[in-house]
Amino acid sequence: MPHRTIAQVLRDQHLCHLTLEDTVRTAATEMSRRHIAAIIVMNGDGELKGIFTERDVLDRVLVPGRDPDTTTLAEVMTPSPLTIDVNVTIRHALNEMRDAGLRHMPVTRDGTVVGVVSIRDFIGDEIAELDHEREFAKTVWEGMR
Repeated sequence: MPHRTIAQVLRDQHLCHLTLEDTVRTAATEMSRRHIAAIIVMNGDGELKGIFTERDVLDRVLVPGRDPDTTTLAEVMTPSPLTIDVNVTIRHALNEMRDAGLRHMPVTRDGTVVGVVSIRDFIGDEIAELDHEREFAKTVWEGMR
């Protein structure tokens, strides 16, 4: 696990993105069609502006009673999301995502978004190994007190 990079996880991924003006209905339709749980939101210049996820559909649209046909992504996306470089290791990505409480994170190469990594993309063994290491560190730390 220490040497596998995000680039290896993203091998065949095609970036799916929409604009700030697109509606939640458009995003949900695209997410369903592609079987993905998050979509990148960009402005007209191709700059990353946000990320819109399945959780956002529930928490920011359906539960509050917003109309998915008129609500734009700009209104309900997570703006300025944390990103991770395509060349970092899976271990680093998992730590970043866990520390920030994220399920999805945009991936960049030289400042340009090239994909999205999901916690689901990581093999169970990788997550289990990270959990084991954290438990071990916690035990050692508590033993030193």
